[in-house]
Amino acid sequence: MINVICAIVLKDDKILATQRSEKMKLPLKWEFPGGKLELHESESDCIKREIMEELNIEISILSKLSENIHDYEDVKIKLIPFIAKYNSGDILLTEHKDYKWMEKQDLLTLDWAEADLPIVREFLAI
Repeated sequence: MINVICAIVLKDDKILATQRSEKMKLPLKWEFPGGKLELHESESDCIKREIMEELNIEISILSKLSENIHDYEDVKIKLIPFIAKYNSGDILLTEHKDYKWMEKQDLLTLDWAEADLPIVREFLAI
């Protein structure tokens, strides 16, 4: 199982969603950005690093949501979500095709990656 950290990034009452590129697994699906936890790396260090590498922005962690284990056909992941606050930087996409700053009530209008859906629903409930 692969541990993947993701961030629900908040800025001015909007939530950041990112769209996977055509070249990635799950092409064009939407997700909360993040990436794989490296050996000897803390979860908070991982998500800050991944967000900087993928989006060129700095965040700070606010809280953690429930982990979600999802079995895709070729890989099983444990998705570990954090709610984070946007601090600084201009978004520069290095891996994703697109991004949107969404109103909370509009999140379910996107075509989410299956592992992210339970996280979206938990976030909507708080």
